[in-house]
Amino acid sequence: MFGRLMPREGRFFELFNAHTEQMVAAAKSLEVLMSADDVQPHIEAIDSREVRADGIQHEIMALLHRTFITPFDRDEIHALISSMDDIVDAIQDVAESITLYNVDRYTPDARQMASLSLSCCERVKHVVSLLDDMKSAGDILRTCREIDQIEGDCDRVMRTAISELFRKETDALKVMKLSAIYQVLEKITDCCKDVAKRVESIVLESA
Repeated sequence: MFGRLMPREGRFFELFNAHTEQMVAAAKSLEVLMSADDVQPHIEAIDSREVRADGIQHEIMALLHRTFITPFDRDEIHALISSMDDIVDAIQDVAESITLYNVDRYTPDARQMASLSLSCCERVKHVVSLLDDMKSAGDILRTCREIDQIEGDCDRVMRTAISELFRKETDALKVMKLSAIYQVLEKITDCCKDVAKRVESIVLESA
């Protein structure tokens, strides 16, 4: 009863939303990168977004330590922002892999996976933006199911792409490079699915 009367720190939601802004911007840069002749500006943009997102994560952790009453369980806040940050890290991993493997041409499958990743990130942004109003629980849970579906679609694209690569590509080095790119791309939607699971848990426990 006493806890319900205490003032609650609402800035968590503001920071969550700021983090997802960086996430979606990074995913957009990745999608553009996949069709660009000059990838370097987009890689730099992704790196910049990752740094900003990391700063927001640290700000949330600092706020968590100095806040008496939090919007929901402290462990859930920690797990949520950590899994959100994993998405941005996964996007940066793709950019770093592109630099590492010196990939300069992207298959339609890679471009499709980048587009699916952006769609997934946009839905993560949507569900996170609704967390401060549990009256939106239905919308949140519906969007979480959409994230799960997109993750499955991306996984299927990756498996088909790798299978085709091994059947048709004779250059072993190219097979290695593209396989690695496909796998790090698919990790983005995996991380989005992890966020969706955490959001579902928060919503169901608050119902």
